[in-house]
Amino acid sequence: MTAQQGNPMADASLASRHTGPPGGRAHLSPQALARIGKLEVRARSVVEGVMDGLHRSPYFGQSVEFSQHREYVPGDEARHIDWKVWSKTDRYYVKLFEEDTNLRTTLLVDGSESMSYGSGPMTKADYAATLAAAIAYLLLKQQDSVGMTVFGEGVRAAVPHRGKKTHLNTLLGTLGATEPADKTDLGGILARTAEEQRRPGMIVLFSDLFADRDATYRGLRMLRSRGHDVLVFHVLDDAELDFDFQGTTRFVGMEDAGEVTCDPRSLKAGYLKAMQDFCEETRKRCAANLIDYQVVRTSEPFDASLSRYINARLGFRKSLRR
Repeated sequence: MTAQQGNPMADASLASRHTGPPGGRAHLSPQALARIGKLEVRARSVVEGVMDGLHRSPYFGQSVEFSQHREYVPGDEARHIDWKVWSKTDRYYVKLFEEDTNLRTTLLVDGSESMSYGSGPMTKADYAATLAAAIAYLLLKQQDSVGMTVFGEGVRAAVPHRGKKTHLNTLLGTLGATEPADKTDLGGILARTAEEQRRPGMIVLFSDLFADRDATYRGLRMLRSRGHDVLVFHVLDDAELDFDFQGTTRFVGMEDAGEVTCDPRSLKAGYLKAMQDFCEETRKRCAANLIDYQVVRTSEPFDASLSRYINARLGFRKSLRR
């Protein structure tokens, strides 16, 4: 399908090439150690800048201050069951405590070919990897458990859940070693994650969402129905959001979407309307399922994206307590 047909899913996933390839991929260079080091520095600097001055964690944790109950699910430790509540209700509930609940977070990072696009110094893959690394660093610093899946049509790399700070090296190594490729089966990955992660936790998705919409929404609903908190970082390049191309341009589909050469000015109004509708529909679908949804530009400072993430988690916790 070409851009002339006005399909927002196809149009938005087209990369533009004037004379050269899209922007560089700093953490995808062959020098693995340098690559991982740069990613770790970015992650640490982002987190430390955002967290400076914060005195309480925005997540749940292992303090002695009781917060709330959650219904028991297989895999929960029996020592957390509130037997007094059971004696009154004949149902099992576990106690949650302020600061964290030994939060179990799964990072889902889109590694499909469309994520390799970038009109600036960072590709969408670069941005998603750095943001995922920053969140992993933050969670591990709190002694929470973090696992990760990098996906395309299927699982391209998987890192099991661990809570040690040294686990960050494994996560960074996987992010650095997985170069964007293949098409996207986002709906299938979300459904698979829902089946594998039976214990409620947090699922954080980093993707441009250029995939089958209905399957994506079904997968997100499935995760919520299993009790997971879900956050979606919709990672998009400025060119995809603004469509500020000038002169005759050849658009090349990055996941077998074809190509077309045209004057982009004739497409701009229709394209921007399709992109706006796409983002708005996704936002509404997520809101209806209590899913935190954020559009992030690859030109946006990481600390701004992470700050919104933290504020969203704080707001979500408050809504659950009402």
